Amino acid sequence: MEFSVSFDHLVLLFFAAGLAGFIDAIAGGGGLITLPALLLAQIPPINALATNKLQGSFGTFASSLTMLRRGKVDLTQIRILFLSSLIGSTLGAILLLAIDPTSLDLVVPLVLGAIALYFGLQSGAGAAETPPRIGAGLYRNAVVPAIGFYDGMFGPGSGSFFSASAVFFRGQSLVQATATAKVLNFSANIASLVVFICGRKVLWSFGAVMIAGNMLGAYLGTLAAIGGGARLIRPVIVAVCLVMLARYAWQRGLILF
Repeated sequence: MEFSVSFDHLVLLFFAAGLAGFIDAIAGGGGLITLPALLLAQIPPINALATNKLQGSFGTFASSLTMLRRGKVDLTQIRILFLSSLIGSTLGAILLLAIDPTSLDLVVPLVLGAIALYFGLQSGAGAAETPPRIGAGLYRNAVVPAIGFYDGMFGPGSGSFFSASAVFFRGQSLVQATATAKVLNFSANIASLVVFICGRKVLWSFGAVMIAGNMLGAYLGTLAAIGGGARLIRPVIVAVCLVMLARYAWQRGLILF
């Protein structure tokens, strides 16, 4: 299934993916930019989600690879978490293909609002490591698969959820949590992408352009995160969430300008 693609749409999607990759690499939430951009291009929700997974998979791969090369994450320590995210995401994507895509209209504003509130109210979260609130087993067997399930079924904000959960539940610093989140996000993206490809929901022409933008943004964002840029980008994430929430409400006639 393919749609006609205008040059203006391709340019806008390229830059949206680049900005999303940059923000996603630092603190997650890049899908809050790319998914609305795809929806604004009049792409049906299920195809928008599938295409978003395609470009997001390459972006999280670039981020994960950079984190690994810079020694910020050890795969031997998170390989079970990787599998947990993979399983949860696969189940979420399979369920998505079996439900009415219009039900996603209820999820979008809730996710946008939740992310904005978290980063707006918890500005000091992750400044330093703290004692974990739950054990590694519970986090591995319940929290990570649940976020992976959400990622596979919907996606936007899942990187933020992975980072926030590692900070809140496991007491990690924000940089460490972000590094771990990139690998788990990559795992979830790949799992759900395979399901969407099998279901023929991916729009390859849109996705190809977004991949280039997302990988470039992800690389630059990862370098910024390693250098301590998370403290600077957090207010931007809140602003982006609020703007997208307002845009979403305006598009559906809930508010008038």
